[in-house]
Amino acid sequence: MIDWKGRCETLQQELLSLVHAVSHDLRAPLRAADGFSRVLLTRHSAELDPQALDYLQRIRAATALMGSHIDALTRLARAATAEVRPAQVDLAAIARSSVDQLRDAEPERQVEVRIADGLEVQGDPALLRLLMQILVSNAWKFTAKHPGATIEVGRKQEGDGVAYFVRDTGAGFDMAFAKHLFEPFGRLHPESDYPGVGIGLAIARRIINRHGGRLWAEAAPDQGATFWFTFGALEHE
Repeated sequence: MIDWKGRCETLQQELLSLVHAVSHDLRAPLRAADGFSRVLLTRHSAELDPQALDYLQRIRAATALMGSHIDALTRLARAATAEVRPAQVDLAAIARSSVDQLRDAEPERQVEVRIADGLEVQGDPALLRLLMQILVSNAWKFTAKHPGATIEVGRKQEGDGVAYFVRDTGAGFDMAFAKHLFEPFGRLHPESDYPGVGIGLAIARRIINRHGGRLWAEAAPDQGATFWFTFGALEHE
């Protein structure tokens, strides 16, 4: 009999090893490009005209962005291959901790946050912490341009089971483009308005997949968004 579980685990480890190897090989030329451009800016800026200085700044910005993309791909691979270690997890406590960190970083933001109690699930603590950090941080980010914003975390009966949600009153999006939400580097808003590399929701979906559940979104432009997720059977129970 074919050991499909063993083969799957082997493939997952090979994927993670490949991503780490590619990440390592790509970082060396990036560091060189960034380092030499930094030397030119610090030692020879007086000799360069404004256009040349602008080009160097663009080179450094591009290398920084590429580095962020490499980091994001590594996180994506880990979310897809990390061993799932089930335990009792309090999603509400994670959400509150995430909000506290966001408030500390941006104390000037006035956001009403409502987090329901009793959001305890069975899952991998590390992966579910990352899931909630992604969803809550997204809600925080996309309400930045909406005064009087509200973020809500809760649960609702969904058929015979329970669906959990993170809802905001922020930028929202057109549901016609929702299929791109969970693609790596998929973006529905200009980076100039809402910075980020566009990998968070792709990681979130893979985390939910690892827990045998489903992740989907409901939204409308300038009317906020709700991200729903469910849990099923864990991959490595």
